[in-house]
Amino acid sequence: MKDKKVIFMGTPDFSVPVLEALIENTNVIAVVTQPDKIVGRKNVLTFSPIKKVAISSNIPVFQPVKIRKEFENIIALNPDIIITCAYGQIIPKEILECPKYGCINVHASLLPNLRGGAPIHHAIIDGYEKTGVTIMYMNEKMDEGDIISQEETIISIDDTTESLHNRLSLIGASLLMKTLPSIFDGTNSRISQDNDKATYGFNIKREDEKINFGKTRQEIFNQVRGLYSWPGAYTTLDDHIIKVWKVIIGNETKSSKEPGTIVNYNKEGIVVNCLDGEIILNVIQPEGKAKMEASAYLNGLKNKEELINKKLV
Repeated sequence: MKDKKVIFMGTPDFSVPVLEALIENTNVIAVVTQPDKIVGRKNVLTFSPIKKVAISSNIPVFQPVKIRKEFENIIALNPDIIITCAYGQIIPKEILECPKYGCINVHASLLPNLRGGAPIHHAIIDGYEKTGVTIMYMNEKMDEGDIISQEETIISIDDTTESLHNRLSLIGASLLMKTLPSIFDGTNSRISQDNDKATYGFNIKREDEKINFGKTRQEIFNQVRGLYSWPGAYTTLDDHIIKVWKVIIGNETKSSKEPGTIVNYNKEGIVVNCLDGEIILNVIQPEGKAKMEASAYLNGLKNKEELINKKLV
């Protein structure tokens, strides 16, 4: 495949194994990634993970602010194929129609399930038992192109978005390398998606991060691990934000207390009433402080008893 001219389009860490595999096995002539960002309190100009890989491999980098208006340089390179993976912008028709072998996307779900920008988060938050990676042809609609190949993985009870992200990233790179030869020799599958079966995993919004204790223990458990390690779930106590990084499913205890009420504490953490019993906040991050075991937070309080019957909102 070294004779094939490839343009790669991607931005975050998830895309790195895919680009590295392409560099090793094909002729990557250019990389397209999102513009550099100002990050942190010190306003440090930061390259995307993909740009760092491209620079280390001496590959030209394009960073259009709006690719719908800035695509001429990409087309002028006359690539044989364009591979995208978590690029972050909608690809215009002019680019989609440019390469001989088409534009191929590596998507982190088993399409038509979980179309959208946050399929890994939602696979856990929405309680999926399995997910995977899809290699697909791109079209002008969001994740609706024909499926070429798929590989699935089971979501375990111990998985977080972080662990699932890392696993799917490697699966995506491996599956792409297995699939590309069939694309180049014209023997690949091409299966239309059933739009009636589509589900969506749209980008996480701030309101998605707030814990609703009116939900079940399982739903809260899934939400917290589905938002780990970014951006994190949260609640508020006495008007102060508390990030919640880990919870434990507690007893199925009937209580007359409103959901969100702190009903107890123990060595595992802070026990909160929810729709169908108790959820225990096990690892938290009080506002302005570092991440800590909830037990350490409790030990630092002058009077732990004052927590009882307080409401998390």
